[in-house]
Amino acid sequence: IRPCFRVCYICGREFGSQSISIHEPQCLEKWRIENDQLPRHLRRPEPRRPEVLTGGSCTLTAENEAAYQSAQAQLLPCGNCGRTFLPDRLIVHQRSCKGSATQSFGKWRIFFCVCFCTSCLFG
Repeated sequence: IRPCFRVCYICGREFGSQSISIHEPQCLEKWRIENDQLPRHLRRPEPRRPEVLTGGSCTLTAENEAAYQSAQAQLLPCGNCGRTFLPDRLIVHQRSCKGSATQSFGKWRIFFCVCFCTSCLFG
């Protein structure tokens, strides 16, 4: 997290100190619209701004960490492979998910990870 930036507790993106107060109401409205369009079993309770309880001094780092954790709590795990997604993306992912992130080749089991930046496989 870059210094002087605040993390949105809904989407997890970074914003300047002036922009966050404009972004959060719009982000929450977008979240409500998208959540209402989901099947009932994937709908989530509305996210609430996390309260950081520290020893009297509320630091930007603690606030950002709490906001990031709140945004990550919105993700749902795939029932097949366990990866987490936003609910609308989970539906798309499940159409093509083949199961766990391992593939077996005879007696060998290969584990791999996908880089989210370059989409390269590592294993």
